[in-house]
Amino acid sequence: MAKAGWEVTVLEKQSTPGGRARQLKANGFTFDMGPSWYWMPDVFERYFGCFGKKVSDYYELERLDPSYRIYWQDGQSDIPADYGELKKLFESIEPGSGQKLDAFLAEAVYKYEVGINKLVYKPGQSLTEFLDWDTIKGVFKLDVFTSMDKHIGKFFKHPKLRQLMEFPVLFLGALPKDTPALYSLMNYADIKLGTWYPKKGMYAVVEGMHKLAEELGVKFVFDCNVTAINIEAGKADKVQAEGGRSYEADVVIGGADYHFVESKLLPENYRRYSEQYWDKRLMAPSCLLYYVGLNKKVEGVPHHSLFFDADFDVHGKEIYTTKQWPADPLFYLSVSSVTDETVAPDGCENLVFLIPVAAGLNADTEQLREDYFQRIMTRFEKKTGQEIRNNIMYKKSYSISDFVTDYNSFKGNAYGLANTLMQTAIFRPSCRSIKIKNLFYTGQLTVPGPGVPPSLISGEVVANEVVKHFG
Repeated sequence: MAKAGWEVTVLEKQSTPGGRARQLKANGFTFDMGPSWYWMPDVFERYFGCFGKKVSDYYELERLDPSYRIYWQDGQSDIPADYGELKKLFESIEPGSGQKLDAFLAEAVYKYEVGINKLVYKPGQSLTEFLDWDTIKGVFKLDVFTSMDKHIGKFFKHPKLRQLMEFPVLFLGALPKDTPALYSLMNYADIKLGTWYPKKGMYAVVEGMHKLAEELGVKFVFDCNVTAINIEAGKADKVQAEGGRSYEADVVIGGADYHFVESKLLPENYRRYSEQYWDKRLMAPSCLLYYVGLNKKVEGVPHHSLFFDADFDVHGKEIYTTKQWPADPLFYLSVSSVTDETVAPDGCENLVFLIPVAAGLNADTEQLREDYFQRIMTRFEKKTGQEIRNNIMYKKSYSISDFVTDYNSFKGNAYGLANTLMQTAIFRPSCRSIKIKNLFYTGQLTVPGPGVPPSLISGEVVANEVVKHFG
């Protein structure tokens, strides 16, 4: 918006930029509180490229190898960055699967190129946006009407390979049986584009974006808790905040959770979606997180690990179908101090554990959090052969109630709306209000979807819509 010549003021509830991608500093440790996977580097390059800049003008990237490790019930597999090595790993698990991976990714690269360039950058205001000949011609190649689990099943039979290919959608969107196979583009992003790490953590991306915005003249108001959007003659003319503060506006873009903006900031007659509508949405997961500082190093543990030593299908159903606290959860571990010595004191290690859980769960108590922590500690220590419980010098948990308190998050969601067919493109909450002509929405509850790259894309899509309608 600033690049298009607008005077932009960002009202931010927290005391720092970043939202869910905030940073936590404590006892000499530095933790990324939210996203920790850097995938789809091309989307970040495009973002900075919009302003004649490069990613390297703001932060330095390192490709991780292995990309991540998976702890299975019967051992572990490091997922190599090198494609030839990855094919060997596939072959060792299921003979013939290396060649099948070639075929799978040949389809996935098409989906990535068409999906990202033709579908994702659309505002989702009308079906006619998608009626260009290339998209129509390729609609069946995009596998919009096939599910991820059926699609993966055509290529791979071994449960380990299936889990490896299904985890990006399970952790970010919905059950593989409910997710269009279009999203195998995520496997292309994982395998071919790679897993990267911005030096000094994911917060380096936030700092880069913040610096760029200030270079473009954007004003930031922190510790600014917005309480209402004032409507006059069908237009949003002011944004009200705590402390009697008021900000006049020609256009308002809501980057907070869509449901919060509608249900808490707008008068009832200006809301587009009812509470029943929101309650029927399928949410991507929330998280139960632990930020842990150790006074020793852990041996032989990579930057990213996935603990698939529990039942994959059962936990998936507990997130999306029965919506209950998991009996025996899968979990993820980030140890960024393995790659970056600046994020922990000398001889120490910073660990972030993440359990995906259903959004909207009750009973998010300290006792429940501690119970899960002890359970995943037992599994971590067993799988790695290292005891760490007595070496914890810092620990903080974070879950559903914190997402609600800190981010006004609908049902305490962490990632937004699930990527089901009926929650894609025109079927997502609209990025433009139909009742208030100068109110727009951006972020993970509108187009295009959950995750860091889609949220970046969302900002560009919505800015283009504002410029189109208001010059």
